[in-house]
Amino acid sequence: MKTEKNEARAGLLYGIGAYGMWGLVPLFWPLLKPAGAIEILAHRMVWSLVFVGVALLALRRWSWIPELLRSPRKLGMITLAAAVITVNWGLYIWSVNTGHVVEASLGYFINPLVTIALGVLVLKERLRPAQWAAVGVGLSAVLVLAVGAGRPPWISLTLAFSFAVYGLVKKKVNIGGLESLAAETAVQFLPALAYLVWLGTQGTLAFGSHGAGHTALLAATGIVTAVPLVCFGAAAIRVPLSTLGLLQYLAPTFQFLLGVVYFHEAMPAERWAGFSLVWLALTILTWDALRTARKSRAQVETAAAAARAETAPAAPANSAS
Repeated sequence: MKTEKNEARAGLLYGIGAYGMWGLVPLFWPLLKPAGAIEILAHRMVWSLVFVGVALLALRRWSWIPELLRSPRKLGMITLAAAVITVNWGLYIWSVNTGHVVEASLGYFINPLVTIALGVLVLKERLRPAQWAAVGVGLSAVLVLAVGAGRPPWISLTLAFSFAVYGLVKKKVNIGGLESLAAETAVQFLPALAYLVWLGTQGTLAFGSHGAGHTALLAATGIVTAVPLVCFGAAAIRVPLSTLGLLQYLAPTFQFLLGVVYFHEAMPAERWAGFSLVWLALTILTWDALRTARKSRAQVETAAAAARAETAPAAPANSAS
């Protein structure tokens, strides 16, 4: 029992660490200027593969590679995942470094709603009434934000849809976090390296041109990418999915607070209204998820109790004297 509690506590700390690091990453990308968003993205791809490769070498986790290479379908899915996460990473870096942290945070707030919508459209899942209500409120939030800004919140929507599609593809591939990142960055590696070499031939490569500290920070993009993922993987095997579902809101909350408090981005009334509707939708979604999880646990416990009662030996009858 004590070991289980320690594991659960460790899992919670790993989860908080993962989402906390993802939430604070907007503080990191501006440190990489004057490198442009695409160069930063290319470094992230190259150095992530280096870091993850070293980690897999240390752990001796290579047995998944031959199986992946023998599956054209999985290779295609990995390539699709790499393409989609490239869009997500690149747009997020650009958003942070051009003063759109709040709009980027909105993308990750509405991501659970987009994931549910994709479940209906792609996987033909059936939604509960509360989930329909949450999706409806989320759509209303997008309309309010679009009307208020005079344009759709395209940054938020692109981040939300790209990450939702990425999650859907990863679910179908079904390989571990480190292994998945290694496979995806292996797909990204050559184009990213070619782009960096091309920048070098043009004399516009920031890497190595702005001191050792700046060079080290660009190389650290691999660590910044992989460490939260490792923590997330450690959390996923130790805490219930419902707990991870609640923890996922930490990252966009931190990002939102950084955008408003640290980067001093504008928050007009219509933006507050849109965010309030998103938070209402997430509250409905969370309440429904917790209620459903409690009901499922109760049903499992009832079924287990009934099974134990059926298999229990009958009490011997008293013999008459």
